[in-house]
Amino acid sequence: MNHGLVAAMAEAGETADSLAGQVGVDPKTAQRWVNPGRVPRPRHRSQVAALLGRDVGDLWPDVLKRREPAWFRAWAEVEREAAALRWFELAWVPGLFQTEAYARATLAMTNLGEEEVDELVSARVQRQAILHRTRPPLVVVVLDEAALRRRVGRDGAVMREQCEHIAACAELPGVRVHVVPGDTPMYLGMGGPFILAEMPDGTRVAHQDSQVRASITDDATEITTLEDRWARIVGEALPWAPSLDLVRKVAASWT
Repeated sequence: MNHGLVAAMAEAGETADSLAGQVGVDPKTAQRWVNPGRVPRPRHRSQVAALLGRDVGDLWPDVLKRREPAWFRAWAEVEREAAALRWFELAWVPGLFQTEAYARATLAMTNLGEEEVDELVSARVQRQAILHRTRPPLVVVVLDEAALRRRVGRDGAVMREQCEHIAACAELPGVRVHVVPGDTPMYLGMGGPFILAEMPDGTRVAHQDSQVRASITDDATEITTLEDRWARIVGEALPWAPSLDLVRKVAASWT
């Protein structure tokens, strides 16, 4: 029996039947979720977790690791434990801010199957739970305006929702978002995205992406180089309030 799920249901005053009604599944299906190895579909997992006020990982501990590459699991642990995250993105919306539709669109461009995409989208969205914790990490994101301006899908609906979501995230207590304007001349950020994590004990770890896989490093020399670049990139970005105004302006432009 999934004791974590049973306990969460009892605490929230929910039953399998009440969850079934709210999620839109047959009661018998919901009743099977408490059995070992029975895991709802990704969208239903997210809905149940939200209704119970828990993270998906609390209710189904193994689910977030099902499809994630082995190298990413280590970074997921860093992300969950970090006291602060400093994140620069040149072309993509940061994973911690992605809507389900945007995440699905980015993953659908690969050669993954539908079920694999479902699993990865669910895992990516659930990572965002750290932003809503009682004591969230400080998350400072700098992104190039190009990430807001590139269309996703056949119309502007996905990007409008995505930009509105970024604006909402930017107003969370532990989040600061800065945008490098599109008319900024060549700057160091064009060398590629990276994330700097500071752990509660002061340890620093960095994450860098590539076309094939990402790398994680705690090498002091590499960290120092990235911190120097971070400082220079932040210097090119707008302050928080003008950045938020720009994100909202871009959101309104997507129709």
